[in-house]
Amino acid sequence: MEPGEDATKNTTPRDGKGGARLSRRRAARLGAVQALYQMEVGQAPLNEVLAEFASRRRGPEFENGQCGNPDHALLEDIVRGVVRNQATVDRAVNRHLADDWKLPKLDATVRAILRAAGYELLFREDIPPKVAINEYVALAHAFFGEADEPKFVNGVLDSLAHEHRAAEL
Repeated sequence: MEPGEDATKNTTPRDGKGGARLSRRRAARLGAVQALYQMEVGQAPLNEVLAEFASRRRGPEFENGQCGNPDHALLEDIVRGVVRNQATVDRAVNRHLADDWKLPKLDATVRAILRAAGYELLFREDIPPKVAINEYVALAHAFFGEADEPKFVNGVLDSLAHEHRAAEL
């Protein structure tokens, strides 16, 4: 990252649909992906990022890095859960990636999506796996449109869910 570069520049959906309203839970997932990206790329501290999302990042202006009106408890749980369990989540996700194409080689936004979704699939048994997969694939579409990334995210998450929560599928 170059000095002065905006750490949030790739964290807003391309097709943000202006004032389109997100459900509070989808907004929380969007915010969690943005926060994980910001923490990794911008080296922002966890508590600082969460405080920012609790105040300044609310609102419908996706092009300005806002994430709607999130369920802040869910947003915080996902971000803290990924940070707390990142080694476990990364190992689980990496098992479903090609040997020569692991998490460090992926786009930072894709990495944030897979980590957040991986956390939900591994640690949030109250969230049905199909819901988690659909939500994060929808976010991948929001960020990448009809490119290959949403299909990639879907394949990895489907495989991960079949490994860890097959009985619920």
